Amino acid sequence: MSPEQLHQWEVERKVDDDPRITKIGQFIRKCSIDEMPQFLSVLNGDLSVIGPRPITRDELEQHFSDEEKAELLSVQPGITGLWQATDRNAATFESGLRQIIELHYVRNRCFRMDWKCFTGTFGAMFGKKRTGR
Repeated sequence: MSPEQLHQWEVERKVDDDPRITKIGQFIRKCSIDEMPQFLSVLNGDLSVIGPRPITRDELEQHFSDEEKAELLSVQPGITGLWQATDRNAATFESGLRQIIELHYVRNRCFRMDWKCFTGTFGAMFGKKRTGR
């Protein structure tokens, strides 16, 4: 990877035009099919279908206060959630939008919001606003 791509990896934990990804891999990622194995974690009870996306310890430490960390960790993470169902490319930790979205879900979760997340995820996967990873 180039120095710019390495920097992008450090900041975003993803790389635009990642040279390691094959054509088939690009299709799988573009359609978010790579997320499907996470259903095994749902069956195991480690993840829910809908909830805030799992966040690394480093991301928690860097981007959330102690109170916000406690809120996020009080609910089970999910395969999809409000962040997945929105324009997740623009909603980064650096912009502050990712934190706002994840905390909004935790603080206001209900069946209606879960339904919005569920249906919005399919729009993000197959609609015009694909993830562009």
